[in-house]
Amino acid sequence: MGDIITNWPQLSRTIERRRLGGETLVTTNGVFDLLHVGHIRYLQAANALGSLLIVAINSDACTRVLKGPTRPFVTELERAELLAALGCVDYVTLFDEPTPEMFLSHFRPDIHTKGGDYDIATMPETAVMERHGGKIVLLPFTEGRSTTDLAARIAAHHHR
Repeated sequence: MGDIITNWPQLSRTIERRRLGGETLVTTNGVFDLLHVGHIRYLQAANALGSLLIVAINSDACTRVLKGPTRPFVTELERAELLAALGCVDYVTLFDEPTPEMFLSHFRPDIHTKGGDYDIATMPETAVMERHGGKIVLLPFTEGRSTTDLAARIAAHHHR
C-alpha cells in the first residue's frame, strides 16, 4: 500500500509513464474524513471515467482552516491509508492549499471530478482545467451521506 500513497515527485513520474501508455488520468479531491458509503459510490463513479484515479486529500492543517478546529476527525495519514485500501483508487496524495488549483495545474488531469452539489461555474478548478484542455465532471451526490451529517448523527446519539 505504500506505493499507492505517494508524494508529488513520485506521482509525476508515474503519471508520465502511464500517460505514455495512453491512460486517461482522473482526479478528485477532498477531505474524506469519516469515510462513508457516499464517498465509496463517488470514488467508484470517478474510477469508471478513466484508467487511473488519483485522490488528493487536504492535509490536516488545511482541513482545520476549511472545516474548523475540531476537524479532521481522522488524521491525514489514516485518511490516505483508508482511501488507498479501496480497489477503485490508484494513488493518494496530499495537498496543503484550500483549493486544488495548484494540484490540477501540476498534474493536468484529463478529467477532474466533484460531487453534484458543486456548481462548475463558481468552482476555482474550472479555469485551471479549461487552461489545459481538461474537463470537470460532476458526479451524483448521495443525499444524506456526508461527513457533516454523520458527525451530527454521532453527536446527537452521544448526547442522549
